[in-house]
Amino acid sequence: MERHVYQRDMTLEEARTLPLWRRPEALLIVMAFATMLAFSTWMAVAANFVVEVVGFDGSDNGWMHTVREIPGFLAFLAIFIFALIREQSFGIISFFLLGLGSALTAEFPTLQGVLVVTFISSLGFHYYETVALSLQLQWLPKERAAKMLGWIVSAGAFGALVAYGAIVLTWEAFDLDYRSVYWASGGFCMVAAVFSWFAYPQFLSPTPQRKQLVLKRRYWLYYSLVFIGGARRQIFVVFAAFMMVELYGFELHHVAGLMLINHLATMLTGPLIGRLISNMGERISLIAEYAGLLVVFILYAGLYWFRWPWEVAAVLYVADHILFTMAFAQKTYFQKIADPEDQASTAAVAFTINHIAAVFLPALLGYLWLVDPASVYTFAAGMACVSLCLAFLVPRHPTKGRETTFSPAAGGVFAE
Repeated sequence: MERHVYQRDMTLEEARTLPLWRRPEALLIVMAFATMLAFSTWMAVAANFVVEVVGFDGSDNGWMHTVREIPGFLAFLAIFIFALIREQSFGIISFFLLGLGSALTAEFPTLQGVLVVTFISSLGFHYYETVALSLQLQWLPKERAAKMLGWIVSAGAFGALVAYGAIVLTWEAFDLDYRSVYWASGGFCMVAAVFSWFAYPQFLSPTPQRKQLVLKRRYWLYYSLVFIGGARRQIFVVFAAFMMVELYGFELHHVAGLMLINHLATMLTGPLIGRLISNMGERISLIAEYAGLLVVFILYAGLYWFRWPWEVAAVLYVADHILFTMAFAQKTYFQKIADPEDQASTAAVAFTINHIAAVFLPALLGYLWLVDPASVYTFAAGMACVSLCLAFLVPRHPTKGRETTFSPAAGGVFAE
């Protein structure tokens, strides 16, 4: 056992002899916890910070989130970085950058300053997410991936829970300002990155990964689900918290409290959803997710049509977030149909596809928001409907050669 203390390269088989806290899945959990703590603090504080301090309107908010999504669109460049630096090392560097950008946010309270530091923190977050997806696909065994992903999602939710809980309990009690909150969360993320760099060996993937971009026709359904999902998720990320502030007058600790409930629900349901996907399969899980989102977005529009009380909006906000948790069924679906050597490259490509619409959609919808906020959610309902149709094309038992219900091995659409 002593040899492992100084050994920097280690196969996944050898890693099973390590203490639980030093195994690959533990590193994934540590990174998920730290990044979600920093990112969630940014999300919790951003809506109030940009309105109260910087003076944003809906259009400015849309532009901020467009800038935030540009690094996601450039995620495909990660595959070229993998040729220069190991994925694990790059992932740790990326989430250190997330912490740095988050810590600096309140230091530049102007439109231009917010856009610059948002880009820096987002660069770290999106490249971390790209690497995390790749490492999850490589390190987690297929038969246990859904359940383990549930625990990783739960760890991330716990990080968010800590962030929101701290804001709710300390914001008014200690009369905190935005600078101290951003530095606390960003600083923790940077410390966690340094810890991850020195505490864990370099885990070696069982299959060498391609170091060039991979686009395969047989992955078309996965690409489509990722594209529509990325576009649809922007509605929630960009406008849901902003709506609570603008329409219902939520203050910072109110928004943080709502997000705290959100992530408490995710932390509790993450492992359950993982077991559900493992037992029921990706097809049924994705259908349930998209059907639920369709209903939620229609009801979101109803908030503006019928002026329902804030309690209804809060319930929809939490339901929306829980349904999005089920999206990791996309990961296990791809893991089952993909060639093992394609996982790193496809993770980078998938993140770029996920952010194609995200680059321009927030800005465009920001202008639409100024005219008719309800129409933004009607548009989101339409995208959820498209996702639902695509989910019916996922086979009950996806494998290589059985990627969709149209695949010859699947026996046609109606055979499923």
